[in-house]
Amino acid sequence: SGEQSLIIVNMATSHAAISGSTESLRKVQRALLSVSDKTNLVPLGKFLAGHGVELLSTGGTAKALREAGLNVIDVADHTGSPEMLDGRVKTLHPKIHGGILAVRGNAKHEKDMEANGIAPIDMVVLNLYPFEQTVAKGSSFETCVENVDIGGPGMLRASAKNHAAVTIVTNPLQYDSLMEEMTANNGCTTIELRKAFAAAAFMLSAHYDGA
Repeated sequence: SGEQSLIIVNMATSHAAISGSTESLRKVQRALLSVSDKTNLVPLGKFLAGHGVELLSTGGTAKALREAGLNVIDVADHTGSPEMLDGRVKTLHPKIHGGILAVRGNAKHEKDMEANGIAPIDMVVLNLYPFEQTVAKGSSFETCVENVDIGGPGMLRASAKNHAAVTIVTNPLQYDSLMEEMTANNGCTTIELRKAFAAAAFMLSAHYDGA
């Protein structure tokens, strides 16, 4: 909604280009991008690639990034499991959720990651299937059901939960402040921005579930 977007913008811009303390900074080395709204996706992808970030993606998002000349690793190749059930199962995998949820510096988590071939994911860029818009258009019941997002909210909430290490980006309106901050901090994000983006993500999740 417009109100939600305004809140996200306020959260984003109030923390733009913060120069963080060393303890709060997290280097972004691997990002997963899966968006239905591809506004400014390519500029963001190019920015991340320019900072040496490995890009993981799926479906139309991966296609758009590749067409822009970017190197992208398919989530299916990253997990070793193909997309299945007409795309209903793509990111629901321990190598995705483990990579997002693992507590950095936790010896047990790091041991589990090593034993299961799980690599950390430092950033998730996503927006959810357009369920509300699909209903508003008067689409069929079956089409509306297919636009209920399952994997997206899971990744969103996992990333927001682990905002101590992971940056969750849920709206193209956040891209500018994200890029400003990473530029100011040598490819890192601050805890202040991660907290603000996590709050926006939880707000989006609650709104989506209440739609």
